[in-house]
Amino acid sequence: MEKMAEINRQWLLRRRPTSNVTADDFEYSETSIPDSSSLRPGELILRNLLFLCAPTMRNWMEPPGNSLYPSIAIGDPVMAPAACEVVASAREGVPVGMRVTAFTSWQDYQRIAADHPVTPVPDGLSVTDIMTTYGLNARTAYFGLLKVGKPRAGDTLVVSGAAGSTGSVAAQIGKIMGCRVIGIAGGARKCAWLTGECGLDAAVDYRSGDFEGKLRELCPDGIDIFYDNVGGDILQAAIENMAKFGRIILCGQIATYTEGGPARGPNNMMRLIYGSVTMQGFLQADYADETDAALKQLRQWVDQGLIVHRADIRPGFERIPQTFAALFEGGNEGTLLAAVN
Repeated sequence: MEKMAEINRQWLLRRRPTSNVTADDFEYSETSIPDSSSLRPGELILRNLLFLCAPTMRNWMEPPGNSLYPSIAIGDPVMAPAACEVVASAREGVPVGMRVTAFTSWQDYQRIAADHPVTPVPDGLSVTDIMTTYGLNARTAYFGLLKVGKPRAGDTLVVSGAAGSTGSVAAQIGKIMGCRVIGIAGGARKCAWLTGECGLDAAVDYRSGDFEGKLRELCPDGIDIFYDNVGGDILQAAIENMAKFGRIILCGQIATYTEGGPARGPNNMMRLIYGSVTMQGFLQADYADETDAALKQLRQWVDQGLIVHRADIRPGFERIPQTFAALFEGGNEGTLLAAVN
């Protein structure tokens, strides 16, 4: 274990973003490291190693008032999922040196309350593994498709944000389940990766002309399952082409996160009624008691070469705000992680 630093670097929320996140929305700060001599029973001190940059974190930067997700206070370190090392412990079963995942914040060290959960990194996996190939996004893809979408062999599955960390895994699981899978992504390079490396049946560039027409051409019998990470106009285009008894999995709405206010919904509800279409949102935490089984199955599929995954790891504590902002610029490829060093 490395010696603890003399200072604790932090990135604080300076102001609430009004559209796209910029570096000016955050403020660098330094404070003293947490005091390990005063730990109460159950408390921990963690050293953060990797932060997941997840689109939903943009929601946490909104003003308080929406009880569905937390709101980061102005002047507080930015909350984020992280992989960490235990550097001081007063919690039974969590020794110093253990690698864990937890919700922490953008700082080197974090004091963890006795009731704050941490999850040990499974044997045989690195902290990078548990934040990427088997991380929060992969488990979200797994539960969303299998528990909400309930795929059947022969179904036509369309995934928005398909080249992203969650979408690419959902699409590949769809192939494993015997679905015909079409990915939606931005740019020819991402579309080529989906059909070439991930084995999807087709991919559509939403930036190209007549996107909705191309989607309809690829799905002449309609869409049986739509796994939505994007929302907005792309969700609407899918709704207009859903098959009878189609299922829409609402995972994310990244197209609307920077608009401010509530996310826009569909503008043709009668299409859902007359199509007998189901829309359901979910969180991977809804299936927390099935996490071990999900990890076991994901590891088996990866070992069999049925799932490929990309990690975009960007080093530098000083660059965390810029790394996070890349999520909304479309420049990342795969799970975006900020490495603390």
